[in-house]
Amino acid sequence: MTRTLAHSLFKIAEKNSWSFKLVSAYDAQTDLITQYLPESNFKGYQNNKIKFLIESFFSSTKQDVVILSHINLALLGVLIKIINPRCKVWLIAHGIEIWGPISYIKKKFLTKCDKILCVSNFTMQKVISEHSVDAKVCTVLNNVVDSFIQIPQNFDKPKYLQNRYNIQGNHPIIFTLSRLSSLELYKGHDNVIRVLKNLKNKFPEIKYVLAGKYDEIEKVRIDELIEESGVENEVILTGFINENELIDHFLLADLFVLPSKGEGFGIVFIEALACGLPVICGNEDGSIDAICNGELGTAVSPDNLSELEIAISKSLDTVITENYRQYLQNKCLNKFNEDNYMVTLENAIDYLS
Repeated sequence: MTRTLAHSLFKIAEKNSWSFKLVSAYDAQTDLITQYLPESNFKGYQNNKIKFLIESFFSSTKQDVVILSHINLALLGVLIKIINPRCKVWLIAHGIEIWGPISYIKKKFLTKCDKILCVSNFTMQKVISEHSVDAKVCTVLNNVVDSFIQIPQNFDKPKYLQNRYNIQGNHPIIFTLSRLSSLELYKGHDNVIRVLKNLKNKFPEIKYVLAGKYDEIEKVRIDELIEESGVENEVILTGFINENELIDHFLLADLFVLPSKGEGFGIVFIEALACGLPVICGNEDGSIDAICNGELGTAVSPDNLSELEIAISKSLDTVITENYRQYLQNKCLNKFNEDNYMVTLENAIDYLS
């Protein structure tokens, strides 16, 4: 998300002859991918948080607008408003980090924030209702498909992945891509495993490719659940997937499923759709924005196993034609593209003048 934000702000700044710089507390200078931003417009502090805070604080005395990419930077935002009250301080509100109770400093920052860019309508409503933020301060800025992602021109299943996972062409493939953390038990991949037991009776060749970096505690939990559900032959646990293989994994699948309860938006959904892949998401979070309120996908109650099973079965029963994949891809890219993103951003900036 920050890559796209930085690239868009850089292009807007160029167009209007403004200055722009991205500073990162965690990245090193060498982490910069220069297709998004020239090196002269970036500074990475390589986890030197004290230096990052001090230099960012003093630099803010010269800035008109400072955009903080996370609520955890709230202290910096409060200090900036004290030292430079004329500086407009904005916040990106992603999701679960701001939905519930927050610290005093974070609440204080929200009262001083000049603009809150929320990645979904769901997140915006949460910010307003949970923290009594003035709705006029909030703007929805949906995440978009990375403009540098290699959009597939055809939808053939990659042979090398079929060989790697021992998958045949007639195997129905469900795919989930997510961080698998024992601290984030709201993603819903465990419920997909639970319904596989019944699904394999109807689809004997079904495979569930569950991808993403996992910690050891979650790996043990998943393995136990797979054994308990009797789907050892159906689940393929890949671990971390390299970015250069991401698109191919979407092409491998027939259906993307992530019935989460904690997505602020869910960039992975629009990445799947940009590859012409049908999606099933949860109906209790920002995922609804990613599927355009049901126009581009199916939303289910995340903990309703029967509803999830029926939705997966219905999707797998439907023949996915090349034309339908092309339709999903086009609809997704027409809605969630960087040009639209930049218009929303620039309109938000224009209100300052």
